[in-house]
Amino acid sequence: MIELDGATGEGGGQILRSALALAMCTGQGLVLHNIRARRPKPGLMRQHLACVQAAQAVSGARVQGAEAGSTSLVFEPGTVCAGDHVFSVGTAGSATLVLQTVWPALMLATGASRLALSGGTHNPMAPPFHFIERCYAPLMRRLGAGSRLQLRRHGFFPAGGGEFVAEILPAVGGLQPYDLLERGPLNGAYAEALAAAIPRSVASRELAILQREFGWPDDALQVPTLRQNEGPGNALMATLAHEHVAELVISFGERGRSAEQVALSLAAELRAYQAGSGALGPHLADQWVLPLALAVWRSGRPARFSCTELTEHARTNFAVIERFLPVRITSEGAGGRWLVSVTRE
Repeated sequence: MIELDGATGEGGGQILRSALALAMCTGQGLVLHNIRARRPKPGLMRQHLACVQAAQAVSGARVQGAEAGSTSLVFEPGTVCAGDHVFSVGTAGSATLVLQTVWPALMLATGASRLALSGGTHNPMAPPFHFIERCYAPLMRRLGAGSRLQLRRHGFFPAGGGEFVAEILPAVGGLQPYDLLERGPLNGAYAEALAAAIPRSVASRELAILQREFGWPDDALQVPTLRQNEGPGNALMATLAHEHVAELVISFGERGRSAEQVALSLAAELRAYQAGSGALGPHLADQWVLPLALAVWRSGRPARFSCTELTEHARTNFAVIERFLPVRITSEGAGGRWLVSVTRE
């Protein structure tokens, strides 16, 4: 059994999700104390319980402590089985985080899996569906873990109600770690303003500001058509599609926050990525290291990637991974370029 203290490092839900994924992939039991101890409301909330329940469903795990508010959890995985599953967060909590919890284990299974997920698809503090589709999934495919993703309905905070389907294909030829050190040439840049049950003028103002800030042409500015019963919600997204990697930055509208504030916040984050020379942005770097470490462990071959920033979130994830896998994760750098190396011990 691997015993972890959820109060270490950034002390949030990522410790739980990474530990669940790694427990399923390695077959090792998990005991986690002080869950989300550094958050204003510690313990398991609805979306974290959904991650535990999804992990239990795909691995036949024995679980203790899976209840709202619990600060301790025992998770003993069984054999991971591919198949069809339906997972509902039940609130606007992130359904994409549920997907990322079970994805690593399912890519190591012997067959394909089809997951129908519902909840939040575009939430603050979680990867939006489009980030998973454009940034995360392509890297996973290069690793040997194929997928097909289909968004059926947007789900914004606080209403939720989003739906998407994810087909996770097994890594039949084994996981193939690779170096990702450079972005490559920029092949395209565009912005989308999602506006559900709010005036279209809000989306137009947001895009106009991005056009002023970056000089993008009219055909790079889009207001996608959403279903009438979606929302209310507003999310402004900008995508930079490089040859080797894509970066998606998102900024959310909310009551009391003007369209100008939404757009300028996104512009600042986008400029920070452009100013660095690392291949991955800070969020993708945090999410990429776990599947890459699994590939290094299974193949025995080292791999590296560069990123623009190493957050406390990422460093905490490194420590969790090293508790489960015989790998060493090292980093060096400064400013807008960090180099992360993963080697098997």
